[in-house]
Amino acid sequence: MKNNRQNRILELIRDQQIETQEELARKLQEEGFSVTQATVSRDIRQLQLTKVSHVHGKQYYALAQSNESRFNSKYIRVLKDGYISGQTAQNLIVIRTVAGMAMAVAAAIDALALQNVLGCIAGDDTIFCAVSDAKAAAAVLEEMQKLVL
Repeated sequence: MKNNRQNRILELIRDQQIETQEELARKLQEEGFSVTQATVSRDIRQLQLTKVSHVHGKQYYALAQSNESRFNSKYIRVLKDGYISGQTAQNLIVIRTVAGMAMAVAAAIDALALQNVLGCIAGDDTIFCAVSDAKAAAAVLEEMQKLVL
């Protein structure tokens, strides 16, 4: 559901000039998405949207294209620096990290917005990463392992 909503947000800002979070939430609600302003705010942050100025002085949401690869490379570097191992347990991935790095690695995983990742909980050296289902967990773990190589 989150991925569908975020994909739709990207389509909306590409096709229309959306000025506010409230306007974006209203458009999503009109299309059947159950969202609040807080949900839209989180999506905007996760998608790394920014406001750009239009010729007429108004500002609209847009994807920060130039920063996206730079931010992703930073998150991948954090993942590489902290990741030790990962193992699936049903729809969870248990990730072992360097001591003290779990929170940073979990934040990097969340920021990378890997498909089917629902969220992460971090301790000092362990992360529980919730994934939509067991099959997706194996695929996400494989994707993470490719990123750290």
